[in-house]
Amino acid sequence: MNLYLPAAALGFVLAVKSPSLVRRWRTPLVRSVNAVIFLQAAAFFFSAPPTIRVVNESTGISNVSAVLVYCLLSGYACACRVLMENWREDARVQPLARRRVRRWIWGHVAVTVVLVGCFALGDAPVERPRDFETYYAGTPFIREMVLLCLFAVTAAAASAAVACRRWARDIRREHPGRGTSNEGALRLGLTVLTVGFLSNVVYGVAKLVAIVGTWTGRAWEPLNQAAVSFVGLGTLLVSAGFLIPIVVPWLALRVFGPLRTLRTLGPLRRAVRLRGGRHRMRLSTPWYAGPGRRLTDRMTDLHDRLLELGPYCSDEVRAHACAEARRGGGTEAGWQAAGLAAMFTAAADARKRGAPADAERGAVAVRALRAAEAEHGDLLVALSRAVRS
Repeated sequence: MNLYLPAAALGFVLAVKSPSLVRRWRTPLVRSVNAVIFLQAAAFFFSAPPTIRVVNESTGISNVSAVLVYCLLSGYACACRVLMENWREDARVQPLARRRVRRWIWGHVAVTVVLVGCFALGDAPVERPRDFETYYAGTPFIREMVLLCLFAVTAAAASAAVACRRWARDIRREHPGRGTSNEGALRLGLTVLTVGFLSNVVYGVAKLVAIVGTWTGRAWEPLNQAAVSFVGLGTLLVSAGFLIPIVVPWLALRVFGPLRTLRTLGPLRRAVRLRGGRHRMRLSTPWYAGPGRRLTDRMTDLHDRLLELGPYCSDEVRAHACAEARRGGGTEAGWQAAGLAAMFTAAADARKRGAPADAERGAVAVRALRAAEAEHGDLLVALSRAVRS
């Protein structure tokens, strides 16, 4: 069952990336990425011993599942090569890139034909779902089929690892700082992809060493079985590498960003709630709501409470605090935020003491608040930072 786990992981990645495949089907890079994921997932699924037995029994041909898996691996190696070409330059507008892609495709079509031909010419009557490579390491034609597939897959994985490493280094060179979250996620994803493809290289080398050991009379079957662990690890890393550039920016935008803003609004919320005498938010946010919904409700509630404090506001307090902030340096936006924060904090204190409300003061406060909102895209965040400082 361990081979079904990486197949399921790759299937999940393919499902996540399927919307972009539908929207950008004509983009060679998108097609090649999805082809790499699909073919590797299919190879794992058909490599699992239960699936091998079902395929062999349904066709009536012993070990036909082996050539099926090798053909899938040849397609996977071809997809890796094509992916590297599409990463290198846009294959839609570069004739040279298109020619290289066609060359790789036809080359691996030839490899697939040779694999099928070797299986047809060879003799593999005993079903070996777990040790096919080492059991038939000395069988004519079957031996050549195994070696050809392993060389193709190992070379393709090594090429992919080099390309991912080079691209990650180029991104770091173009953006020497931390860069945006998208650039950082892409660089991290490429690094993880590099390690994942290198694990596939280790898998291929381990398989080849186990076969050579069989030729020399040494029982290196445990090494052949250990290679499966490397390819499983590599597949999980490749899955993570493809997911990171998608998931990390989404988390930064939809989860961590709202959570940081909610934390930043804490000082303003405490000043309004505690000093204003209300201990609960008016809006009832469902328990299952995400950070984005909670942030929207929190900002709506805070805005309403600031408007409620309007009749208790003093424009003199705002002007005095603004003048004090101006003397301390900073920007015009910071001075306005400091003045408004002082005005609303004093208004919360006044309402708590039972001071009389003044509708005219409320109108002045509302005008000042709306004027500041027109200039600040995140006025509540600025007010909360001013309250904290």
